Amino acid sequence: MRAAWYEQLGEAKTVLSIGDFDPPELEAGQVRVKVFASGINPSDVKQRSGWGGLSLRFPRVIPHNDGAGIIVEVGEGVSPDRVGERVWIYEATLPKGLGTAAEFVAVSSENAITLPHSVSFAEGACLGVPAMTAHHCLFKDGSIAGQTILVTGGAGAVGAYAIQLAKWGKATVITTVSSEKKTEIAKSIGADHIINYKTEDVSAVIKRITNGKGIDRVIEVDFAANLETNLKILKRDGVIATYATDSNVTPQVPIYSLIYKNLTVHYVLVYAMSKAAHQQAATDVTTCLQEGVLKHQIAERFSLDRIAEAHELMESGKAIGNIIVEVVPD
Repeated sequence: MRAAWYEQLGEAKTVLSIGDFDPPELEAGQVRVKVFASGINPSDVKQRSGWGGLSLRFPRVIPHNDGAGIIVEVGEGVSPDRVGERVWIYEATLPKGLGTAAEFVAVSSENAITLPHSVSFAEGACLGVPAMTAHHCLFKDGSIAGQTILVTGGAGAVGAYAIQLAKWGKATVITTVSSEKKTEIAKSIGADHIINYKTEDVSAVIKRITNGKGIDRVIEVDFAANLETNLKILKRDGVIATYATDSNVTPQVPIYSLIYKNLTVHYVLVYAMSKAAHQQAATDVTTCLQEGVLKHQIAERFSLDRIAEAHELMESGKAIGNIIVEVVPD
């Protein structure tokens, strides 16, 4: 099969190879999927580059955890009725480092979720990490109905799904963005209030919007950068659910400022979520797809031959939305 892979860590153009690769073996409980689209996430490029001391987990790694395609073969214990099913895939690299940047991938049947015909393969490849992260940040503690939620970075991959899932969960959503283009994206996916943090005082605007009551829950893209503001705007017993802190990976946390408000901080890593949390996220995301309530923000599409450029775009931080590698164009 045709695939992209790396055997050492480093810059994308230096370490990524493209060529023929033996198809992954199909084990009991797995399905083999013909991949049409492969989604790139920050964790994929961080792993490839060795960011933060990450090591090479396998001698050869086919990158990317997310993707979408059609089941072409099933392993022992999987219903043959699944053959021909359109699916979206999550966490493809975890067992053996053989991800979705290839013509075929073998994953647990549980990690291949039915993709409605109304959703393209490219859109399906957006879901995995971003949508499941957003879901867990929102619903880890149960229902959010009636709450006021702040989503920072609302035009990003996780942020955009967080806005839409929060609205589906019957919450009021405030989001922060940094440009007019991102404001339009946030507006198009249903945010109730949009704040440009480059030109507005976030805490002052939120105080006005909420009549001084504050925020129940923050879905946080940069824990360190926004902690001071979040401490001002959160209600007593409020929650910060954060999935990144790239501006400072070792932030100082004023513990007593959190204690005085009885605040909770959830640190969310999709790969460490429980099986039950994954299943609930997959169920709810699929329901949203069937109901047509999710819009997908595809920033740019690349062919497999241009995978290094796709990784570089992800690392540049200039993409607004998801980056997709089209293994087989839709």
